[in-house]
Amino acid sequence: MNGSHSSPRTTPAHTTGGTPAGRSPKDTFITVYGRMPVLEVLQDTALRVDKLVVADNARGDNLDRILRLASRRGVPVREASAHRVKVLAGNGKHDQGIIADVVAPRMAPLAEFLDQPATDRAAQGRGILVLDGVNNPSNVGMILRTATAAGLAGVVLPRVGSPSVDPLVIKASAGVAFHAPILRCRTAAEGLEDLSRAGYRIYGLSGEAEGSFYTERFPEDVAFVLGNETEGISDEAERWVDRSLHIPMAGGVESLNVSSAAAVLCFDLVRRAEDRAARD
Repeated sequence: MNGSHSSPRTTPAHTTGGTPAGRSPKDTFITVYGRMPVLEVLQDTALRVDKLVVADNARGDNLDRILRLASRRGVPVREASAHRVKVLAGNGKHDQGIIADVVAPRMAPLAEFLDQPATDRAAQGRGILVLDGVNNPSNVGMILRTATAAGLAGVVLPRVGSPSVDPLVIKASAGVAFHAPILRCRTAAEGLEDLSRAGYRIYGLSGEAEGSFYTERFPEDVAFVLGNETEGISDEAERWVDRSLHIPMAGGVESLNVSSAAAVLCFDLVRRAEDRAARD
């Protein structure tokens, strides 16, 4: 880098920084790439940026401004090859030679969440959504926004079959993704197995199911599976479903978009909780 850059980069880019012991950085940080998105997260003092990684051939286009702001905020800046930055960004076209690892305070491995005492889990909200092959970034972003707004305990976002929490997901969530209760596991089926073994009752949403979501009584430890936008719940995930339910609809409408179905589900749980509170 030329001498005009104000932030030194002396730490190897592979260092994990503020990652909790034994946890993957991918279960701790949301990686933002591109000059303007990185500048925007640095300008948002509500977000904690763990580090920047800058390509060794990066020049111009707001870079000096980004580095000055990082220096003022005390954010470490590290240097890597342009290829390494592309690998870390997971995007070969739009990284613009820079990434930022933003701390997602409510993101954690599902196993870590389940290891907590039941009272601690309950304090984080009621109900868990499990996304099974929901691969449209806009739908994922809107589901994260809805679940966070409704106070759910978590959204299981598997590493296989789900998009990364990238700029498209962040935009669709209106920035809520940084603060959403994201729970990570390898596959939806493995996550459901862990939830089942931890005592959660698991419901699947399906237009063909006989049971109605509105009339079902749910236990405290409950999880809901939302399937792929076109194929529904996978066979691997279906084997862990205790009961399938449908959302009653009129007007000849057969199904809802998965993010719309998630919104109905989430806020009906809110309604149920408020009804209980009013009766107590």
